[in-house]
Amino acid sequence: MVGYDPSTPGSALTPEEAALAGSAAGMVTRALISPLDVIKIRFQLQIEQVSWRNRQGKYWGLWQATRCILTEEGLPAFWKGHVPAQLLSVCYGAVQFASFEALTELVHRKTPYNSQTPGVHFLCGGLAACSATFTCQPLDTLRTRFAAQGEPKMYHNLRHAVGTMFRSEGPFTFYRGLTPTLVAVFPYAGLQFFFYNILKKLLAHQDSKSKGGLHSLVSGSCAGVVSKTLTYPFDLIKKRLQVGGFEEARMKFGQVRTYHGFVDCVVRIGREEGLRGYFKGLSPSLLKAAVSTGFTFFWYEFFINAIASLKSSK
Repeated sequence: MVGYDPSTPGSALTPEEAALAGSAAGMVTRALISPLDVIKIRFQLQIEQVSWRNRQGKYWGLWQATRCILTEEGLPAFWKGHVPAQLLSVCYGAVQFASFEALTELVHRKTPYNSQTPGVHFLCGGLAACSATFTCQPLDTLRTRFAAQGEPKMYHNLRHAVGTMFRSEGPFTFYRGLTPTLVAVFPYAGLQFFFYNILKKLLAHQDSKSKGGLHSLVSGSCAGVVSKTLTYPFDLIKKRLQVGGFEEARMKFGQVRTYHGFVDCVVRIGREEGLRGYFKGLSPSLLKAAVSTGFTFFWYEFFINAIASLKSSK
């Protein structure tokens, strides 16, 4: 079970064990969902409408974008930015799950609330994600820059990207989009843990014969879709802000914009692109959320069970 379980105190994870399981889960999941992430980012950054009916921009739909990227940039393009993305996933998974396990245990020991209730998981999941986001935001910005660039590449490798961005834009550029990220990540992650808790218990109650891994996968996928839909506009705004100062590499994809902060970005997207503008890339994002959240919880529980088995065998 994800989070501190007071019914089995002897098997509680240490922060190091939770971090190890979380980083391993993030690493495996990232390798599987990278193509969807690249397509989602391309959609989010496109100013023109993403629509089959009104084909103004470079990308019109999921399959068309897939073919376009494959034809113009080759198969490796779907793993652009994979190194910073993997570093992000490993770091994020470690901090998030270690924080979550520690917070749920703290709630159990210091408050009258049961650490396995959905409300506690919402609060602890949101706080854990905020901690992980602040820690890993520079890697997220780098991942977005790599996924957004076309050919020829503006950044040759991770070291070149860090040096170029630091010299030309300053140290704070690595935290572009932090405000909408923090605003969005608390409810997003909180809802993930909230719905995962409810759905996992519901499935276990209705179908006790099925293996826990299937329950984790289904519960995580459903939780990811619901939470992503509710908080998606903040993710899009974050991506727009992260590529500020990166306009030269975006010219060949269509129109570009430079936003002066969170509020300016919100207002201009609404005025220029309408309400649908806040949901560009939602289709690949929901598909990615279902796969990534499902696999994250699946692999996390897989690794914590493996760790528990190793501990019990000693």
